[in-house]
Amino acid sequence: MQRRSRLHVPPTPARPGEAPDFSYLQLSEAGAVRRPDVSARAREIGFLSLELVRVLDDKHEARGPWDPHLDAAELEIGLRHMLLTRIFDERMQRTQRAGKISFYMRSLGDEAVAVAQCMALRPGDMLFPSYRNQGLHIVRGIPLVDMMCQLLSNTRDMCKGRQLPVMYHSAAGRLFSISGNLGTQFPQAVGWAMAAAIKGEDHLAASWIGEGASAEADFHHALLFAAVYQAPVILNVVNNQWAISTFQGYAGGEQRSFAARGPGYGIAGVRVDGNDFLAVHAVTQWAAQRARTGAGPTLIELVTYRAAAHSTSDDPARYRAKDDYAHWPLGDPIERLKQHLIKHGGWSEERHRALAAELESLVAASWKEAATYGTLTEGPRLDPDLMFEDVFKEMPLNLQRQREAMRAERNSK
Repeated sequence: MQRRSRLHVPPTPARPGEAPDFSYLQLSEAGAVRRPDVSARAREIGFLSLELVRVLDDKHEARGPWDPHLDAAELEIGLRHMLLTRIFDERMQRTQRAGKISFYMRSLGDEAVAVAQCMALRPGDMLFPSYRNQGLHIVRGIPLVDMMCQLLSNTRDMCKGRQLPVMYHSAAGRLFSISGNLGTQFPQAVGWAMAAAIKGEDHLAASWIGEGASAEADFHHALLFAAVYQAPVILNVVNNQWAISTFQGYAGGEQRSFAARGPGYGIAGVRVDGNDFLAVHAVTQWAAQRARTGAGPTLIELVTYRAAAHSTSDDPARYRAKDDYAHWPLGDPIERLKQHLIKHGGWSEERHRALAAELESLVAASWKEAATYGTLTEGPRLDPDLMFEDVFKEMPLNLQRQREAMRAERNSK
């Protein structure tokens, strides 16, 4: 009897009321994955897109050829940046729940992705973030006050009231404006990298999307152009297992790793433990060397877990198992680096508590200052004239007339 074809619906491992199940996750032993030369051709290193680069083992020891051999001082900086990102996130989450900002998105569980990768890059490299990359801005030294003012859309808002909260940017920090239209940053990063190569610059571009956005056409456009022109770019897919309420299998992760899409285009693909600060730093540094030496682009899949809701508009209890993050097999990025430093860097629980208290005070003081530039309920307010600026080099006559009419009405009150 001939079988009929049937529509395949990717299964979700665990739903509300069920026990968390991560048996689908393909892991490699810490230190087990070979580290090829940065000049290796994509066709020769396909194994990197299927295995999982890990450095820290379950005893918090650094293992294998991917160990970046960072000194304790550098690791402490990384720990500080990750902890500050988490404390900032927690404060802004509470602030939104109190009705003081309209919207927020945490990066709980993803902190090593942004922090380790940014620390592995150079200050002149251009970054094209997604909306869960707060750590990039913190590593690049963007003041917390500036980020908070953007969330408040007040008189010091870097976006002048024209963007959703969390959509930061910084020309000085080489951070491109975040877009709510998912995936646009990937081809933008490739285009920037191509231009840098044409100009003979030694800078690369790096961009981040979630695994769900890899189902967008922009993802494939970016990979094609990056491969054809060997653009000096690092394209990062942050596979935190959930695209809003949809499991990663719906974006194609069930069939093969997201990193495996790279070799299909002739691009090096690497799958890395996204909760291992050392592994993320090492893989990013390796990919950066490839880009700078003309070996081409790299697609990195960072395997991590979105521990919190997608945003303050989301309730993960409606679509996934309760307390699932406690069962995530790759652990917590901050705790793992902290324990590694305690073992080998002279760190301690006491120093960690002191650092957390210091950063809590910094975040509280920053919020107090940010509020002086205006809140959702109290002034000062943004100048309405700003809506007419930054669109045309020379303002057209019809907009000049509209602006004058607005000013006249405002002055008559």
